[in-house]
Amino acid sequence: MSVTPRRRLHLAAHFPGVNNTTVWSDPRSGSQIDFASFTHLARTAERGRFDFFFLAEGLRLRELKGRVHDLDVAGRPESLTVLSALAAVTRRLGLAGTVNTTFNEPYELARRLATLDHLSEGRAAWNVVTTSDAFTGENFRRGGFLDRADRYKRAAEFVRLSRELWDSWSPDAVAADQEAGVFVRHGGIGAVEHHGEHFTVTGRFTVPRSPQGRPVIIQAGDSDEGREFAAATADVVFSRHSTLEAGRAFQTDVKRRLARHGRRPHQLKIMPGVTYALGDTEEDAAERAAEIRRQQVGPRTAIAFLEQVWGRDMSAHDPEGPLPDVEPDLSGEVSQGRVPLADRAATAAAWRALAEEKGLTIRELVIEVTGRQTFVGTPESVARQMIAHVEAGAADGFVLVPHLTPGGLDEFVDRVVPLLQERGAFRSEYGGETLHDHLELT
Repeated sequence: MSVTPRRRLHLAAHFPGVNNTTVWSDPRSGSQIDFASFTHLARTAERGRFDFFFLAEGLRLRELKGRVHDLDVAGRPESLTVLSALAAVTRRLGLAGTVNTTFNEPYELARRLATLDHLSEGRAAWNVVTTSDAFTGENFRRGGFLDRADRYKRAAEFVRLSRELWDSWSPDAVAADQEAGVFVRHGGIGAVEHHGEHFTVTGRFTVPRSPQGRPVIIQAGDSDEGREFAAATADVVFSRHSTLEAGRAFQTDVKRRLARHGRRPHQLKIMPGVTYALGDTEEDAAERAAEIRRQQVGPRTAIAFLEQVWGRDMSAHDPEGPLPDVEPDLSGEVSQGRVPLADRAATAAAWRALAEEKGLTIRELVIEVTGRQTFVGTPESVARQMIAHVEAGAADGFVLVPHLTPGGLDEFVDRVVPLLQERGAFRSEYGGETLHDHLELT
């Protein structure tokens, strides 16, 4: 590890628990709702000089065959409330929350995000997501759902309006009168007049301009509409393309779109979600990775994944046995609250071909297609792999998704981060105060 990298990478920490990533059976697995769990992971990430801490969020408990899916998180507190509390126990770490544009309103959400940015002194980020399903919509007054094109149009207008609100206070619009202990207004607080397809807002924003001007915008959509939305709007893309070739193709496609929105490549960071398994030797790491995969995909989880693709009850089949000779029910739906598969027939055909080629059982098949760790090896080889990934143009950094709550990041910070720092591939100290600074967006 003697060659100095040309590019420094970025790192973020994802609080685990969504989908089947977390190994619940491990005795070290802790609470998903105890504030101590959030504090531990956030402080570990800050000790590692990570760019930000990332919270996912769902607006409805997912169901399998009409019942709450008991292998998933059964409770998840509201993201911005948790992040506001974490602002008091961290100093430099960015704080990113997932908040939905389909079932929120811009003025109210812009206030909450601007408040978090003030409380954290410029460390707030918003992961912009949409919802397309009526199942989630049943939890809200207007119910229903939006077509794909409409939900992205609403999201784009939502972000534009939020930025209008954040920018309506000029940098010198408020001065602190230290003696009186009050804020003295002296011009520069503009009125917002927005009349769009989805929103109409007339008035003045109540929150002063935040230390970094506005929160960082994160986006995770992968459709053509999602990629264009990211190129026009986002500062960070939370990508699912974690392999070298897929990551390089994704980054090339999204960043080539930036120019038509008047943006430059450094103004958008691509950070795929990744997992890792470490060992003292390559063999140890491979064995550990295989064990983690088996823990993540137990027998019931394997059947649940099969049912999501096949669209029918598959509980009568042995997860340790072969894939049954049953065709998918393309009109059936046993799983609700998950992102629907684009082509279940094609997915089922690909799974069957893979199972036949490798002689896989149902559980082995699901492990093969869903449970793979991104980086496996000794700390030295994982550091090399990450650097090579960024050098090859497959990513600007990574969002680490550990398999344990809350201590799953500890080993990476203790064993891999120092090697990245020694190599000059990652910061040894924070160079700025805000999340914009950490991400080098300006």
